[in-house]
Amino acid sequence: MLRLITVLSAFVFLSAPLLAFAAPWLSPGDSRARHAVQKLSDRGYLESTVTTWPIMWADIEQGLTSAAGSSISAQRAYLEFERDQQASSGFRAELGIEGASEPVFLRGFQKVPREEGQANATVQWQGDAWAVGISPTFVADPLDGKEVRLDGSYVAATAGNWVLGVGAIDRWWGPGWQSSMILSSNARPIPSVWLDRKTSLAPESDLLSWIGPWRLSLFLGQLEEERAVPDAKMIGMRLSFVPIERLEIGLSRTIMFGGEGRPEGFSTVWDALIGRDNVTEGETAEDDASNQIASIDARYGFSLGAQTMGLYAQMMGEDEAGYLPSRKSWLFGVDWTSQFLRSDQQWFVEFTDTLAEDLFSDPRPNYAYNHFQYTTGYQYYGKAIGSTFDADAEALSLGLFNFMPDGSNLSASLTYANLNKDGGNRVSQPEGDISYRVPNGAQKVAIANLGYGNQLLGGWLDLNLQVTDKKISLLSGEKDRWSFSASWKYRF
Repeated sequence: MLRLITVLSAFVFLSAPLLAFAAPWLSPGDSRARHAVQKLSDRGYLESTVTTWPIMWADIEQGLTSAAGSSISAQRAYLEFERDQQASSGFRAELGIEGASEPVFLRGFQKVPREEGQANATVQWQGDAWAVGISPTFVADPLDGKEVRLDGSYVAATAGNWVLGVGAIDRWWGPGWQSSMILSSNARPIPSVWLDRKTSLAPESDLLSWIGPWRLSLFLGQLEEERAVPDAKMIGMRLSFVPIERLEIGLSRTIMFGGEGRPEGFSTVWDALIGRDNVTEGETAEDDASNQIASIDARYGFSLGAQTMGLYAQMMGEDEAGYLPSRKSWLFGVDWTSQFLRSDQQWFVEFTDTLAEDLFSDPRPNYAYNHFQYTTGYQYYGKAIGSTFDADAEALSLGLFNFMPDGSNLSASLTYANLNKDGGNRVSQPEGDISYRVPNGAQKVAIANLGYGNQLLGGWLDLNLQVTDKKISLLSGEKDRWSFSASWKYRF
């Protein structure tokens, strides 16, 4: 894996003078930016996919141009400000400091601190041919024992309408605000090499024009050493497209394979890709060489006068039957916008059920996110890669973001969750310094979250408070009921 990353990094640097402009992307974690992007899309100004994060600035630029002179000036103004900050040529830098009484358990789309204390410095350079970012982070008392990190660092360049990159960046795949069933930014970003489509252009062929604007994202990542199967690899694939105006469909798949003592050659990857590695009668456990998850999601957005609404769903399959996902888990939601007292609001109601087959058949506990070979589970450094609620959970959330005209914002959410409904523990926690944020035993809990953001000392300050009605029991121990955090960043 290290050799592959080295070779691809060299390719990016050596080929950059021959490549087109490589604009950075809009990363997940900024709810105001997501609100603006979705409103552009739901009003019909943005003809691209909006449920695959990060989103390329090239796609957003098209929507900003189409919305010129429209009534959604606040959303355009914010995205134009962030574009000028993030997608301009030359050097830019940012300093960040974060602190928390204890890391939160429930981490949705909005970025909040992952650790009790950390400081980082980010330096980026963007030219006409390639882009590079270095983001060293220093962590106090880390949950995974890693005091120095390079999360958020990357090297990227484009070839035609494709972006090739190497690094560790956050991703969020799906329409949910509180959860993504298959890939969220709950865990730290996985170091990987990746390929992304830069602009969601529709096919020119008459045969394929029905697909509409489409985007393909691929990555090959390296998981941590401290696992039941050390140094396992992960492949991620997502195709999202808009066959009907404002209807977006996403098809995602992740494959965990390889690692110490496990096959990881080309034949192993090929068998996994075509679904030929499931254990059948007469085969042994060694024939099941990978742990795979697939999901299908859809979101339909539309205008309601000057405001918008979206309906969305995501289905995840832990197994496969007839080349389609089976042993299903579900997410359903509705989001809408409003305007009150000159402020813009983004609302959502979301229901998540990660107990396989719970809604429409006989429940299958200890199945979702589970595999008999990769017993550490669907975790990276102790945190869920998919839904923050992890497996065998049921949760209902109501959320609100309030964006005020002076640039400040307020957020609030209330969640009732039934965690680990069957009471069993599926995750094999290896020995070491990593604290596993996995629910331990059956428990019902109410979770309230409050957030506030505003300018301070020339930078930006975010405050967040998360409160539960009782302590949550995790594999790493009990979590305090109160979690208060503050983060401040300053851009140069």
